[in-house]
Amino acid sequence: MSTSELLKKVRQIEIKTKGLSNHIFAGEYNTAFKGTGMAFSEVRKYHDGDDIRSIDWNVTARYNNPFVKVFEEEREMTVMLLIDISGSGNFGTNKQLKKDLATEISALIAFSAIKNNDKVGVILFSNKIEKFIVAKKGKTHILRIIREILSFKAQNKGTNIAHALEYFNDVIKKRSICFIISDFLSDVFEKPLKIASNKHDVIALKLNDIREKEIPDIGLLPIQDSETNKIFYLDTSNKSNREEFAKRKSHKDEKIKKLLNNNGIDIINFNTGHDYVKPLINFFKKRSTRK
Repeated sequence: MSTSELLKKVRQIEIKTKGLSNHIFAGEYNTAFKGTGMAFSEVRKYHDGDDIRSIDWNVTARYNNPFVKVFEEEREMTVMLLIDISGSGNFGTNKQLKKDLATEISALIAFSAIKNNDKVGVILFSNKIEKFIVAKKGKTHILRIIREILSFKAQNKGTNIAHALEYFNDVIKKRSICFIISDFLSDVFEKPLKIASNKHDVIALKLNDIREKEIPDIGLLPIQDSETNKIFYLDTSNKSNREEFAKRKSHKDEKIKKLLNNNGIDIINFNTGHDYVKPLINFFKKRSTRK
């Protein structure tokens, strides 16, 4: 992709996702993710009904009238996007690749975060840590993130979510909101996931494609694993083969779902070529009712 093509693509994504963030997501993100604590705001005169534990005794003594400390929710948060850029991101059979879907979702979340004055950071990973972008605020920073996601060429094709989470746990000390954006085609990652979920607010954004679980009857089909480059052949004219293929995919999905549920992690499913806004809004609204 040339520089001019890259800038054009960044601009297109900015216009689309920033517009969605400004209009459709107004208030949804804010109410879904509360601040991490209470911060001191001001001192005011005591009113009937105020908790006496909030009295500021120093100010009270100075003015010979009772004053109380007022605290407000600390709104500013850090949002970390753990984005899977492994070889399977180049798969997509419904007008869109998984990596393109991941880019738009990441941009939408990032623009929503900076509207809320939150900082946004990124960890791009495959089976290695490919790039770490320190969390910052501002539109310029978000545009840089989008450029990096679009143009970055991963050095590795595999997926290792455990390694990504271990790195995240090591470098991010303050409680944050962590979005894992992946198809979750990875080996076991339960231990670092549990550590992350105990300290951070972790949300799984799972990317899917219809042809990963439903294969039509088109005869002998060569299938290449985009992460290992291995090729195997599936006789799709055999109904039992198609059913077995779907069964294996369903079993893998259930294992991931159970693992996430056991660790109290919300999961949002997205499909290539489908609307990704509605699942996000539904998730934000659902979370808001829990608070």
